[in-house]
Amino acid sequence: MTKLAMGARPYMLGFEELERMLERSAKSGNDGYPPFNIEQTSENSYRITLAVAGFSKDDLSITVEDRQLVIRGRQADDDTERVYLHRGIAARQFQRSFVLADGVEVGEALMENGLLHVDLTRAQPESVVQTIKINKG
Repeated sequence: MTKLAMGARPYMLGFEELERMLERSAKSGNDGYPPFNIEQTSENSYRITLAVAGFSKDDLSITVEDRQLVIRGRQADDDTERVYLHRGIAARQFQRSFVLADGVEVGEALMENGLLHVDLTRAQPESVVQTIKINKG
């Protein structure tokens, strides 16, 4: 059986990039760590908040790669010899990815009380009406 791609539908022209973004977000493999919130802070702005207790700002990196916001965390190895009786605080590395729509830009990032806040803004869409001239054949 052949997979019918979204871009193969007769009335959906030029949506190949959308299909690739959907596939990429499905394959991102986020395992639930660290937990996060996404909130709409105004009509055209959003905030992603990740719970990153135990990470310093130097342990985190935020990049935008091919319209995808990627947040990575990796703690430096402790040189001190510690003996844990119970270790319930995760100290593992992570990578969280969020696919960004066209026109969404990453603003500032802020660390506060073990939470990493990343602000996003969406540009105001311009309504454009285009008239196409019909030429004689």
